[in-house]
Amino acid sequence: MTFEPIWGSIIAWYLFLAGLGGGAFVTSAFLGWRHPEAVNMRKIGHIVAPVAVIIGLVLLMFDAEGGLHNPLRFALLLTNFGSVMTWGVVFLAGFTVLALVALLLDILKKHVPVWLDIAGTVFGVAVAMYTGALLGVCKTFPLWNNALLPILFLVSALSAGAASVLLISIVKHADEFNRVGVLKKFHFCLPIIELVLVAALLFITSSNSVAGWNSVVSLVSGGYAALFWFGLVLIGLVIPTALETWLLFFSPKEFEESRKAHWISFGSDAGVLVGGFLLRYLIVVAALPVTMVVPML
Repeated sequence: MTFEPIWGSIIAWYLFLAGLGGGAFVTSAFLGWRHPEAVNMRKIGHIVAPVAVIIGLVLLMFDAEGGLHNPLRFALLLTNFGSVMTWGVVFLAGFTVLALVALLLDILKKHVPVWLDIAGTVFGVAVAMYTGALLGVCKTFPLWNNALLPILFLVSALSAGAASVLLISIVKHADEFNRVGVLKKFHFCLPIIELVLVAALLFITSSNSVAGWNSVVSLVSGGYAALFWFGLVLIGLVIPTALETWLLFFSPKEFEESRKAHWISFGSDAGVLVGGFLLRYLIVVAALPVTMVVPML
């Protein structure tokens, strides 16, 4: 028996962009705390955050497969606070407003207050975790109904958000990019944590049901194996970790600040973004439901 995925690439893009936006704002707030001199990099985070989330919401509203092509359905969600989707709308709306306020203050050349950084970070983390909790509502899909999924999506969102800010900074503000060593080291840790969480998720999923086992098999040795191993694991996690390990801990200081090193970092951050999308796409399309076989009388 075969199953067609109930959601496709548009939902994966929404999950990715929502998490990316939250992670970009958190990165901007982190820069304000640890690297206040990186003013332009903070502005990049404030631009990426609302733009990514708004694009993701537009894709979600017009995704016919997801049944959300009617934007008026979002208004109805606000009436049921027992629903994960209702809280998702609240988190997304609150985050978008806060991110747009921060962007407006940047445009007006006004200082972004600490309370706005804190509030935006809280909502950004909530948005990133919500994207994992949203899938968990479908309890018949073992790959989705897992307590690790919101944590995995949060770590991936922080990694993708930081990667987007760093990647743009390499092109636009290389001088500031050279001075944000703490952010680079923090970002270096995230793909490693993500790899451990992916392994744990697959192990737990494969152990709890036949459907979970089949979902994992389709990822690691079935129809999605090439995307999983070469796209997610190699390009999205292992290669960026290897490149950043060399740049941060083994390359000479003068080389680390060279243009050649910048383009290596650019490739590493691009790989992280590719991996961030593929993580969500593969989890969406590879999930198989638990089925019940009713014996014939």
